[in-house]
Amino acid sequence: MKKESVLAIVNGLKSLYPDALCSLQYEKDYELLFAVRLSAQCTDERVNMVTPALFERFPTLEAFAQAEVEEVGQYIHSCGFFRTKSRDLVLCAQMLLQEYGGKVPDTMEDLLRLPGIGRKTANLILGDIHDTPGVVVADTHCIRISGRLGLTDGTKDPAKVEQQLRKQLPPEESNDFCHRLVLHGRAVCTARKANCEACILVPWCKHAQP
Repeated sequence: MKKESVLAIVNGLKSLYPDALCSLQYEKDYELLFAVRLSAQCTDERVNMVTPALFERFPTLEAFAQAEVEEVGQYIHSCGFFRTKSRDLVLCAQMLLQEYGGKVPDTMEDLLRLPGIGRKTANLILGDIHDTPGVVVADTHCIRISGRLGLTDGTKDPAKVEQQLRKQLPPEESNDFCHRLVLHGRAVCTARKANCEACILVPWCKHAQP
């Protein structure tokens, strides 16, 4: 896609969703890390319903590190895969304290060492917590809409989508762009239907062209 078209899409989404905020609610850096882990195969809305009580019961990393996995599981049961997720949260808290001084790492390599953390989560943390330029969070909305727009070749492989978008997007815009795709994917360009009649990106969208 031509650079001018890419920038038009970036600016169009920016006009629609100026705040570009992550929809997961958190106060501490590690809380975002944990919330993203819980969001796997689960909606952000559900995670936001679960985390207030979870973070009240375990208010510090130390509390999480000392927690019984079974008790953590009771708080996150409705998020699905609660046994694996609760184990990952406890082990992750222990590792953050033992190896990273209680801080969320700021490199992809270190983030991927944490239990249950993949590239999607790591990229989100790098972008939202550490303001790292050039990150791409290739979630389902990003994969679907970037393919429809023609920013990617339509691949469903998250790694390939990330690689292709890194080449297309201005590095300083990429993290917020991905947040905006999530918002656009919920409001307009849904999985069930691309509502082109209500979309301002139609002039630059491959899917919308006859």
